This record gives sequence, C-alpha cells and structure tokens, in this order.
Amino acid sequence: MNSNDKQHHSKRMGSKRFRLRKSIGCWLFTAFAVSAATAAGAEELKLELNKLEEAEGACRAYLLFENRAAHSFQSLKLDLVMFGLDGVITKRLAIEGGPLPKDKTSVKLFEINGLKCETIGRILLNDVINCQNSAGDNLDGCIELVTTSSKNNVPLFK
Repeated sequence: MNSNDKQHHSKRMGSKRFRLRKSIGCWLFTAFAVSAATAAGAEELKLELNKLEEAEGACRAYLLFENRAAHSFQSLKLDLVMFGLDGVITKRLAIEGGPLPKDKTSVKLFEINGLKCETIGRILLNDVINCQNSAGDNLDGCIELVTTSSKNNVPLFK
C-alpha cells in the first residue's frame, strides 16, 4: 500500500469511527431523554389486591393504593366485578377508595357480602365511576391512571 492509499484508508477508518461514536452518542442521548421524560411523566395510581380474608359471611378485601398521580383524590369510586372460579360473574360492587393524598400509600378495606373468599376466581376493575381531585373537580380519564396487581392467587385486572 502506498502512502496515498494509507492516508486515504486512515481517513476512511477515522471517519467510520467518528460516525460510529456519533451514532452511539446520539443513541445514548435519546435513550436518556426518553427515560427521563418517562420518569418525569410517570403519573399513575397503583391498585393492588393485597389480601382476602373470611369475615362473618363475607370476604374482606384489602386494597393497597399508591398515589403517584399529579394530585390528591377526594373521591375515587371504583366499579368492581367478582368472578367465580368457573368464570361466571358472582357480584358487582361500587367502593370508595378516596380520599387519597398525593405521593401516599394507603390501605382500604371493603366487604364482599354473601361471598366466601375461596369462591372468588378473579376481580375486574370495570371502571372508575367517580374521580375528583382535592378541590372536588371531576376528572376524566382516571381509569387510564390505574395499574392493577395482586399479591395472592386471585388476580385483580382491568
């Protein structure tokens, strides 16, 4: 290889390394920016079915609420549907989850009268019936804020 070829080859390789470094830098910047935007806008309300226990002719449910939304809730009325082990609807309840302070974890209990815990196959968060911020203003789209999970063998889903 003569000196002109070596210089041309060296310039080409340097240019490729530069483009590669530039591409990696752009990718890292984009990944970091998207991650930061996601974390900054990670507004959610976590709803976990934590525990079920028998309670004098009813099944008592313990719901854990983690309010990571942008505001407190004065009211968060949930429409819940219970399914039996056979997949057939056995009960429908409206429960009040509020008040829920911003950046606070809360536990709420409610009774599912007429059902034994062992007969519940799964629970559906069907809708958010009423959703009000701390000023009492009605809010739209609250169902989209809610993520569901369960700590036991009865799934909570939406």
